[in-house]
Amino acid sequence: METLTSSAKVLFNHATTLNLHTGNLVNRSRLKKKCPSSPSEEIQDCVRATLSEWFATIPPPTLPKDLPDTIDCFIPQATETITPEEREELKVSVKLFLCEADLSSINEAVQKACQALAVSQIDSVIIAPLALPEGESQTLGNLQPAWTELEALVQSKKIATIGTSDLDKELLEQLYNWAQVKPSSNQVNLASCCVMPPDLTAFAKEFDIQLLTHNDPKELITAASFQEAVQESTQDLKVADWRLQWVLRYSIIVKSRGIIKAKGYIVHSKRSSL
Repeated sequence: METLTSSAKVLFNHATTLNLHTGNLVNRSRLKKKCPSSPSEEIQDCVRATLSEWFATIPPPTLPKDLPDTIDCFIPQATETITPEEREELKVSVKLFLCEADLSSINEAVQKACQALAVSQIDSVIIAPLALPEGESQTLGNLQPAWTELEALVQSKKIATIGTSDLDKELLEQLYNWAQVKPSSNQVNLASCCVMPPDLTAFAKEFDIQLLTHNDPKELITAASFQEAVQESTQDLKVADWRLQWVLRYSIIVKSRGIIKAKGYIVHSKRSSL
């Protein structure tokens, strides 16, 4: 844990919104040396390390007269953008984890990803359904509002294709039949089923839906884990009232070689009203 300059402490404790971008994790040696045991551990490590490095860049005590309400936390040397010359050679894929039932977060997250990576369109966006209370089952009604937002972004050419996560055959079929923009993919968590269910496989094949696997937990990072990561990044911060709005994970793949050129996280958090 690092000691915080008084400037950084005042800046953070005044802010009501935090945008955090880890930059390209493929090139960040500090994080690359440690192999996380799970996606949840990876995002916690990323938040902790990015905040810690960013705080260290704030000199004391040069604060603006009017403190900003929004903090944009990123490490310039770790941030890579895509040049127009290389755009055709690369595929930009995103998975979006909503932490609050605020549909405006979808458009906001996609816009921030486009801005951070300097692209006008994301090739693929997969949305992870909002975690439900214990005992509740996922329904088409739960999925429709977020899917409508994604469809609008496809129509405005901000996204090329959209996909889902953790839908069984019945729910995927319901979504497919209802949707204007059909799902191009569905992620299946192999922790919950070691083999793809035959009915899901058959449906996906018939309607040209790509089945992918993942190992993300239902809740990528809990509020408590996020607050802990912020607290561990430095000292003397008020963290109890910060709430995650959404987490976006991106990967940039070289199409011809199938290798990951870049991957990272963008995190959006707000301080609860007191």
